[in-house]
Amino acid sequence: MVRKKIVIDNPTGLHLRPAGTFCKAAIQFESKITVQKITKNENVTANAKSVLSVLGACIKDRDEIEIICEGEDEEEALQEMIRVVENELI
Repeated sequence: MVRKKIVIDNPTGLHLRPAGTFCKAAIQFESKITVQKITKNENVTANAKSVLSVLGACIKDRDEIEIICEGEDEEEALQEMIRVVENELI
């Protein structure tokens, strides 16, 4: 299992279009990929391969998330998910 924390830098957060981009990247990997929204009061976990799950996490701009990958291609998956968050969530 590998994991990394990252801050969302998108004025609209993970609304439908960025959530779709995020999930499309996750689906290409065999590994189980989850995203955890980290807040003061609670932690919300979502399946990164499900748009509805990601939307349900209500991830907004400047929220800190942790991407967790577990499986055969976990290292590749984590690197790609980080790349997507840093470069493609427009």
